Amino acid sequence: MISVQEALRLVGEHSLPLSGEKVNLSAALNRVLAQPVVADRDAPPFNRITMDGIAVNSDKLKANSAFPIEGIQAAGQPRKRLEDINNCIEVMTGAVLPENTDCVIPYEQVNLTGDIATLKSTEHIPFQHIHKQGTDAKKGDVLLHPNQVITPTVIGALASVGVSQVMIKSLPRIAICSTGDELVDIDQQPGPHQIRKSNTFMLHGALLELGIKPDVFHLKDEKKEILDTLTLLLDKYQVLMFSGAVSKGKYDYLPEVLKELGMKKIVHGVAQRPGKPFLFGSFPNSIVFGFPGNPTSTFVCFNIYFKTWLRLQLGLPISKCSARLTEEVRFASPLTYHALVTLSIQEGILWATPISNSGSGDLVHLTQADGILSLNSENPFFPKGKAYPLSLFGKNSLIG
Repeated sequence: MISVQEALRLVGEHSLPLSGEKVNLSAALNRVLAQPVVADRDAPPFNRITMDGIAVNSDKLKANSAFPIEGIQAAGQPRKRLEDINNCIEVMTGAVLPENTDCVIPYEQVNLTGDIATLKSTEHIPFQHIHKQGTDAKKGDVLLHPNQVITPTVIGALASVGVSQVMIKSLPRIAICSTGDELVDIDQQPGPHQIRKSNTFMLHGALLELGIKPDVFHLKDEKKEILDTLTLLLDKYQVLMFSGAVSKGKYDYLPEVLKELGMKKIVHGVAQRPGKPFLFGSFPNSIVFGFPGNPTSTFVCFNIYFKTWLRLQLGLPISKCSARLTEEVRFASPLTYHALVTLSIQEGILWATPISNSGSGDLVHLTQADGILSLNSENPFFPKGKAYPLSLFGKNSLIG
């Protein structure tokens, strides 16, 4: 068996030739940008008023405390001109700064009587309450770079420069395959020796959360059927994701069939718990993630290995998140222990509390977890208060 770190390195070395795609801006949320985006004009494009009030010429502040009002500059109106610099113009937030003015005084600091604005104080400076043209960016500046997750604020920036369709990185075509004759559909009543399919639904939901719409299949414990089905799937999908049949049971035909089909085995067996039989391999145009069949093993390996691979595939940085143990943990085994944890923040510090469970088949307690704290195999004792690597569940583990 190899270490978790070595397995992650090997998984990360393999990529797929994914092309980009252009989508409407409304469909780009949480996808990854595949193009640079430049400013089509200065930002802001004019000297923009940031407070409702009056605009004056600052040269007249020392001489005058009362200014006749010439008119109103509303947001969306063409720029007006102050004809007499001893006067003022009422201005609204978002409006362009009138010509011959350079200072905005909020209404809260002005008394209005008829057509006269009297200042409560003359202690004002040029360009106060004015968002100067080009302060944020100049025309032609690169605003957004490739490999950036498209968040709501990024969508706002794209809209501001007129990008109605945006080039994004494609997501892989994925097939999820459950295995095992003990599994029945969720709308069926299982016999005493059977269980309902759950892992494929769990993986399906996890992929949907990442913006990937997979297809789902089931493989019986029959070698020829597995061979025939995978022959078809390899021509259609870029990622084959399996739950079960990767260990050393007499009916775990999957590694043997994949080898016959020409898969290059890269990882099979990792010094970790849960998920020791994790399998990773490659074909010329696709890759394989084989997760052990117990639900916790499946979900732990999905989060640690598949999500890491996907981040690298999309050009995103690998998360370096960590959390501190709220209690000591003892794990006397030469394996990395992926502990299911709940998370809390106390005085600005992220704390992880291990969840007691009955093992990798315990789906009930898996539902309570916020993530995985990976405790390396170097020491059987993990003290309270020490920080360890954290893998978060949910979409934030990809886009955060």
